[in-house]
Amino acid sequence: MDERIQKYDAKMTKTLANLETEFATIRAGRANPRILDKIVVDYYGSPTPLQQVANINVPEARMIQIQPWESSMIKTIEKAILTSDLGLNPSNDGKIIRLVLPELTEERRKELVKDVKKKGEAAKVAVRNIRRDANDALKKLGKTDVSEDEIKELEDKVQKMTDKYVKEVDKMIDAKSKEILTV
Repeated sequence: MDERIQKYDAKMTKTLANLETEFATIRAGRANPRILDKIVVDYYGSPTPLQQVANINVPEARMIQIQPWESSMIKTIEKAILTSDLGLNPSNDGKIIRLVLPELTEERRKELVKDVKKKGEAAKVAVRNIRRDANDALKKLGKTDVSEDEIKELEDKVQKMTDKYVKEVDKMIDAKSKEILTV
């Protein structure tokens, strides 16, 4: 690949990685510890990701267990989960916090699929913006001693690269939507 367009390929790859991370935090009926990735707790005055203050595991298909390393953290973790947008009610026995994931309703599944599509569209827009930036940079090259044919060739490569990533985003949207709609 031409080094003049390589950095744009890397940016598009990062966009896909971001989308993957976003999708991982959307729950699809089965327990997935990644839905807790965005939860931050107050650990001795500093905001700390939940994974750094507790063990998180999935003992059953629809349950997540959180075992804080310090029992004094239980209330703090519970509060962080309750104030998050997860919509889950934690229960604890003094040592372990349990999150039982309710069965998703048909309506909730459709909402989640809409959310997936919205995030997917945002990723496609990001990819297209990267393409625009690449084409702008290539046009500036045209003012130097690079031939028009060479620029046209690079623009075609950028377009092919964009098409490849947009297709990849579509595949990711379809896969996540299918996962959510599977009962």
